[in-house]
Amino acid sequence: MAKITKKQKEAQSKVELKAYTLSEASALIKEITSVKFDASVDLAVRLNVDPKKANQMVRGVVTLPHGTGKDVKVLALVTPDKEAEAKEAGADYVGLDEYLAKIKGGWTDVDVIVTMPSVMGKLGPLGRVLGPRGLMPNPKTGTVTMDVAKAVSEVKAGKIDFKVDKTGIVHAAIGKASFGAEKITGNAQELLTTLVKLKPQASKGVYIKSIFMSSTMSPSVEIDSKRFAE
Repeated sequence: MAKITKKQKEAQSKVELKAYTLSEASALIKEITSVKFDASVDLAVRLNVDPKKANQMVRGVVTLPHGTGKDVKVLALVTPDKEAEAKEAGADYVGLDEYLAKIKGGWTDVDVIVTMPSVMGKLGPLGRVLGPRGLMPNPKTGTVTMDVAKAVSEVKAGKIDFKVDKTGIVHAAIGKASFGAEKITGNAQELLTTLVKLKPQASKGVYIKSIFMSSTMSPSVEIDSKRFAE
């Protein structure tokens, strides 16, 4: 078992066994984050759903009002007539056949891939490479579209997609520890509000069972989920 460091003990001592408000949790996370790099701040939301049932799958997108704090690398797989549009919107890599060849060879040094409906047929054979890494474009997340410029700019501005995992939990990075507490709160609020809107009709009883916030290597902080209950 890994030995708990002095800093970790100190951080744990500051977290009380109670459910905090979003703003309290955001401030506390900043206080107990001690790593030397700009730690990611994450939310883990346990939902009262059965992901194995199609009518209880929760998946969506949300644009965080204060961005992710991360320089998101975007690859735009587009036809030549869309290349200028993608570049102007801020795509880091723009092209088609040369990048398809690179991906086939194992290259996946990007965070998001945006493409067009007409190109999806070429991406099918690359599912084994892109799928496990969460890089396969999907119309439901807005990454397969004719409005390439809008898709690229939204991702760059802080648009993220999320999906409930097989245990019923949604994990999402909502910012950085360097953010002000009010920005962390604002991003968390936006994600939780979106999740509430996506509640499946088949989900009965308390929908949001628990919410925990944490940063890289910090203890987790429980957030009062009652105010988000429907």
